[in-house]
Amino acid sequence: MSQVAAARSSRKAIVGTSAVVGLALMLLAVASSAAASGATVTRGDFGAFAAGTGLQLSGHAQMIRTADGKTIVSVHVEGLAADTTYGSHVHQQACANGDADGHYKFDPAGPATPPNEIWPGFTTNAAGIGNGYASVDATAGSAAVSVVVHAPGGAKIACADLH
Repeated sequence: MSQVAAARSSRKAIVGTSAVVGLALMLLAVASSAAASGATVTRGDFGAFAAGTGLQLSGHAQMIRTADGKTIVSVHVEGLAADTTYGSHVHQQACANGDADGHYKFDPAGPATPPNEIWPGFTTNAAGIGNGYASVDATAGSAAVSVVVHAPGGAKIACADLH
C-alpha cells in the first residue's frame, strides 16, 4: 500500500471513529437531559445471543420514555459485518428467557410493523459498527424489556436487556 493510500485509510478510520464517539456523546447528553426532565431511561449492554454466531459483539441499547408521551430507542453495536443492514426490534421478553421471543407491540392485536412496534434498525459502516434510532409517539409499557438485533435473514444474534 502506498503512503498516500495508507494516509487516506487512516483518515477514514479517524473520521469514522470520531463520528461514533460524537454520536455516543450526543446520546449520553440526550439521556441525561431526558432523565432531568422527568423521562424514564433504561439501558443495557449487547451480548451475543445465539451460540455459534462467531461474532465478538459489543454495544448498548437505550430506551427513553419521555414525559410528553414518546418512546425513543437507540442502539450502538460493534463487531458486525461491514456495510450490512440489520433488523433491530424492542422485544417483550428478557434475553435469558428462551429466545426473547415476541416483539413488543403497543397494541397486542395490532400489526407487526411501526408505529405499533419499535424498530431501530441500522446499516453498519465499513468497520462493522451500527447505530440505529427510532422514535414513536407513544409511551412503551413495562413489557418492553429488551432489544434484539437480527442478522439479514432474521436470525437473532444479539440482545440487550433494558434496566
